[in-house]
Amino acid sequence: MMTRRTTIGLGVTLAALGLSRRWAGAAEAFEVTKTEAEWRKLLTPAQYAVLREEDTERAFTSPLNDEHRTGTYACAGCDLPLYSSKAKYDSGTGWPSFWEPLPNAVATKADWGLLGRRTEVHCRRCGGHLGHVFDDGPKPTGKRYCMNGVALVFRPA
Repeated sequence: MMTRRTTIGLGVTLAALGLSRRWAGAAEAFEVTKTEAEWRKLLTPAQYAVLREEDTERAFTSPLNDEHRTGTYACAGCDLPLYSSKAKYDSGTGWPSFWEPLPNAVATKADWGLLGRRTEVHCRRCGGHLGHVFDDGPKPTGKRYCMNGVALVFRPA
């Protein structure tokens, strides 16, 4: 039975996990670093919220969902090429999805939140949060790199 004390305790525990997750990532060093003010000047408010604060854009809002040209998807924070259009597919989730990143483009870390443990994907050069990777994608990798479109910039070939 869930009592008021149990509910409050669970809320405090989940909040602590969220805070520790954010603090744990702060110590990581990246090739491209900027102050908060520099990031805010460079990025739109939506890009800043996703890339720097690990927010998530609403599903089905990114124009990149309907992007079908040949090209490369780069990090909106540092312009590092991340994904080839050859690896993009329609996952039906409402976010641009890829079955594999370009070599040496992204890094991952455990992400504990209200939904349990997930695997967060970030740009290996600037640390910008991109989205999450799941094990329910198509062949040949079986991975679904579910990315926030606002964290990406499309560069046509």
